[in-house]
Amino acid sequence: MNIKQAKEYIKDSVRLYLKKNEFGEYRVPVVRQRPIFLLGAPGIGKTAIMEQIAQEMGIALVSYSMTHHTRQSALGLPFITQKNYGGQEYSVSEYTMSEIIASIYDTMEQSGIKEGILFLDEINCVSETLAPSMLQFLQYKVFGRHQVPEGWIVVTAGNPPEYNKSVREFDVVTYDRLKLLEVEPDFGIWKEYAGEKRLHPAIVNFLDLKKDAFYCMEMTTKGRSYVTARGWEDLSQMLQLYEEEELAVEESLVGQYIRNDRIVKEFTAYYDLFNKYKKDYHINAILAGNAPAQAVEKAKTAAFDERLSLLGMLLDRVQADMKDVMEQAAYLKDLQAPLMAVKEKAAGADGVANSDAAGGNSVSGKDIILTQLSQITEVRRKKMENLQMANSLSEADRRRHLRVLRFLEECQKGLYTADAANAEEAFGVIRGKYDGDVANMKQETARTKAELEALFAFAEAAFAEGNEMLILVTELTVHNASAQFIATFGSEAYNRHNKELMLGERSNDIKAQIAALEID
Repeated sequence: MNIKQAKEYIKDSVRLYLKKNEFGEYRVPVVRQRPIFLLGAPGIGKTAIMEQIAQEMGIALVSYSMTHHTRQSALGLPFITQKNYGGQEYSVSEYTMSEIIASIYDTMEQSGIKEGILFLDEINCVSETLAPSMLQFLQYKVFGRHQVPEGWIVVTAGNPPEYNKSVREFDVVTYDRLKLLEVEPDFGIWKEYAGEKRLHPAIVNFLDLKKDAFYCMEMTTKGRSYVTARGWEDLSQMLQLYEEEELAVEESLVGQYIRNDRIVKEFTAYYDLFNKYKKDYHINAILAGNAPAQAVEKAKTAAFDERLSLLGMLLDRVQADMKDVMEQAAYLKDLQAPLMAVKEKAAGADGVANSDAAGGNSVSGKDIILTQLSQITEVRRKKMENLQMANSLSEADRRRHLRVLRFLEECQKGLYTADAANAEEAFGVIRGKYDGDVANMKQETARTKAELEALFAFAEAAFAEGNEMLILVTELTVHNASAQFIATFGSEAYNRHNKELMLGERSNDIKAQIAALEID
């Protein structure tokens, strides 16, 4: 199966393992909760999907790589204690709590989240001293004398032996205590992930053209040659930083992440070509609705690979802007509840302030609003810290929380210097800032809609109704941010072409059905 299918299977398993009966007891007892074992090549996203599952299900995640654990760190250290049996005192060996089990309790204590996933990576690479204890752990969820807390599901992962010399082959007895999921690399699934993560378009476009370069493992005269999804993602981040600093990207840089000489040369050459296309076609002018005539003519006669690269560059820009707009919309919506609370407080704050003034206190309505803003900010910051501690905070949610915190902090700074005589005027300052952010979002929305229309206009002129138009509509449909943007704000050009393509597909289906009847 691919990594996306594995993710859904794990989510379903976790959901079932966490189901309770009418007495609040877990319906599947711990001894029957078989740990899941993800077996797949390195760098295909096993760890990443565990983070996504925790974030999407609102549960905690504690991750450990088992390669560095000894018997002592996993099971705990022995110590001597005195116990009384039948009136006689004996010295008895006991064990301190496992570092791994202690981490689960620390996470629950600090985050307040009581259910989660214990993810043990490289499970088939444990040390010789620890290996005998793993069978007991896999069945009873016990390290030493301490059990994994109820409500915590065990998921493990490892690489096949051909990728790691340290791998220990599990025997039948061990496999009989696991739910085995064998995961294979899948470029189509990774491409969806790359779109969400906004990985460098040169990498995505290159792999679209050369899918066999996405993942490979082979032996050469120089030793093992490999390319992984992790390598492409890490290279993407470095390319973006190099471009910000205007540094030259050479084969030596690419080779630090992509360990295959042929693919390094091919990608470096494509990257140079990608940047040439960006200049030749005047991407900014196209998306501003001012496509140069020479750019249109050049695209008409270009090879399909070049047209696909051009379309990828244009799509990347527009989809990035759509994602930004949707993030702004989510942040502004999240702000509504705390601002309503501040508004309600403002309605009665001046009366409280006047009462305090009559009693000899010098608290103003503005001071009351500042105090409440400070309290709301602290609650929000604590909520974000708890989610981060539990590893259940997605990147999108983290950015949304940070935007809200920045807004609240800027409001507090603004109120300190604002000439607000009372709470109502103080809230007016806050409302003015919020309205300004709403106006900015509307402006960005209008600009992005215009970009999308300009993209379709260029595609119509340069590609007519070729395969590129189908690719354009499909990419906008399957990408989460663009699908949400179009559903929320609309797009005449998208709706028109989507309808035409659907009608065309329906017409082809009808023709195929008629042909099957063999009617002359």
